[in-house]
Amino acid sequence: PAPTTAISNLCITPPANITLRKATTHCMPVQVLTLLHILSQRRCLVFIQGNPWKEAHPMKMSDSKVINAGPATVFAAMLDRDVLAGCVPGCTEMSGSAGEGFTATVVQKVGPVKATFKGEVELSDIVENEGLTLTGAGKGGAAGFAKGGANVRLEADGEQTILHYEVEAKVGGKLAQLGSRIVDGFAKKMADQFFTAFQDAVGAPEEGEEDSAEDAPKRGWFRRLRS
Repeated sequence: PAPTTAISNLCITPPANITLRKATTHCMPVQVLTLLHILSQRRCLVFIQGNPWKEAHPMKMSDSKVINAGPATVFAAMLDRDVLAGCVPGCTEMSGSAGEGFTATVVQKVGPVKATFKGEVELSDIVENEGLTLTGAGKGGAAGFAKGGANVRLEADGEQTILHYEVEAKVGGKLAQLGSRIVDGFAKKMADQFFTAFQDAVGAPEEGEEDSAEDAPKRGWFRRLRS
């Protein structure tokens, strides 16, 4: 079912021929916008207590990736600006360092909403070769905002590393009006694209696995750089 929005103390100040009303209602965001449009055509002033679209419910997801590289290589890659910039979908610019934090510009389209987000990424809870926490927040102007974090844990498995991650994300503003199905699907897609790109950048191809001419220079480039 489509999400509903609670509007408290909906006050309408009408022209003389319309009765003044005050109510609390639950309705879908599209219905709210339609209502406000109709009222504006009738020259009513509408006051809504609070901001019903300030923030959507948090989205949580978890998964793991097997990377064909040791924990030390994987951990070093998580601190590398160029690796992170290449793995964040839609990232057009990233500056900073692991110690001071990164600033980034990301262009993304969520459903019908396309926006340029400018934000910051910080690393915390750092345990060398074992894991860390990535936390980021960005503002996309009229489109709203996005923020979230990922707890990353590394598990050695022979010559490989199992990267476990738990992600939590939130959006607000116009993005929150798109509904949980679109927003949740987009968040899961972004997380999967990021960690898949990270897996490809850091890990060497599996034995017997052949890359296309286009992918060959990209796969495992960070591992080759360190070797």
